[in-house]
Amino acid sequence: MVPFSSLSPLALLVSLSANVVYAAPRSSPLSLSMTLSRRAPEARSPDEIGSWAQAHKANVETKYGNPSSKAKRSSGQNLIVNQKADSSFFGSVAIGTPPVAYDVILDTGSADLWLASSTCTESACEGIATFDSSSSSSFQNKSTEFSITYGSGDAAGTLGEDIVQMAGFSVSNQVFGVCDQVSDGLLNSPVSGLLGLAFQTIASSGASPLWETLASSGAWDQPLMAFQLTRFNNDSKATDLEPGGTFTMGATNTSLYTGDIDYNDIPDNEESYWLQTVSSITSQGSAITISSGSSALAAIDTGTTLIGGPADAVAEIYSNIPNAEAGTGQLEGYYIYPCSTTVNVTMAFGGKSWAISNADFQAEQLNEDTCMGAFFSLTTGNNAPAWIVGDTFLKNVYSVFRYNPASVGFATLSAEALAMNGVNAAVPSATIGSAAATISATATAGTRDANGASIIQSLLSGPALSLLVIAMTIVFSSVCI
Repeated sequence: MVPFSSLSPLALLVSLSANVVYAAPRSSPLSLSMTLSRRAPEARSPDEIGSWAQAHKANVETKYGNPSSKAKRSSGQNLIVNQKADSSFFGSVAIGTPPVAYDVILDTGSADLWLASSTCTESACEGIATFDSSSSSSFQNKSTEFSITYGSGDAAGTLGEDIVQMAGFSVSNQVFGVCDQVSDGLLNSPVSGLLGLAFQTIASSGASPLWETLASSGAWDQPLMAFQLTRFNNDSKATDLEPGGTFTMGATNTSLYTGDIDYNDIPDNEESYWLQTVSSITSQGSAITISSGSSALAAIDTGTTLIGGPADAVAEIYSNIPNAEAGTGQLEGYYIYPCSTTVNVTMAFGGKSWAISNADFQAEQLNEDTCMGAFFSLTTGNNAPAWIVGDTFLKNVYSVFRYNPASVGFATLSAEALAMNGVNAAVPSATIGSAAATISATATAGTRDANGASIIQSLLSGPALSLLVIAMTIVFSSVCI
């Protein structure tokens, strides 16, 4: 998530609030895992859906600048939590000495880590875990102001530095925001903040993101992160929190995909957002006209629920859907269509074409007969990508974000991964895992270097995975910022 004040670094989390490696050979690579869960929303009225849709569009546009010596490497996996029927996904990190666990939104569309502070007296901070700097013996106050603005609100405070652990890895001096000012609606319990997973170039703090320090240091088996997200959209049996999938650091989980990973490089010298070029889109079997150059660039964003794009292309997508109409009022920029229609839409980013399921395209059911589509028209700033591709697409693929060479890859979900969709199960809570060693983040603003050793940790074996599970839970919340 990147602040509005930092337009060139496209880094705002789009918030959909729904009531809404080897340094040396090893005989057996070690993997660490965490479970994901999700919470199901109560049925909403058309007016409530309209308010949500309007806020979601505004949040995305604001986020993307609407002008109106190393130890042996390892890998770690976390089981994710899906909140409020695919609205958002969040995970957990442990911070400080002694370490305390916090739930944070996982956002590949921004690059800062921040938490609500224990000194926050605003209503947004009620009922969530807040960071108390006085309780950590390793915390250092940077005495530097920090602020970030999203379409759904603002967060402000100061920068600090402390030990941050995640998925069996630890960075000894991670810089993050400690915010005593948080707007209402910016955080939804149990989420305490946000973890940005994009590049340092768009970090409001100027600090190296946690993932980039680990990837650049050689701490991981492979310099990449991967996501598998579950689907509970329009599932009447879904509860507010359900199993959400898997987030992997330093490797891919071969049990969750089949075939090859189709990688496409990020444009040269564009390491900011995880950018891809939209090469083709089809709607009901017909090709959609896609502009060339910067107008075809898309940010692949786990922190955004739906898919936003240029008005003309979005209108063409719906023109192929019988009886589809442009929304009005709070649904301006969106489209409605008969729920009985099965919609077939595909997207490609220079390689293979990927289908978006009808279940994901049908973002909301407004009444018995009418549904709202997941593609909406979007206006971004001059330095922002024209397309923002969120979880509507990502739930249909195994997605990989590779540091070097900088690229994004997609693969076909395995039967094991698909079997997790719609399956109600216990939701893991934020927990703390011990770290065997730590990485020291030596990078300063504008650089991407780091030194140190990686850490390895194994705890429980995941029930649905042939992996070891780390006692930290990543949750993908239904909240987009």
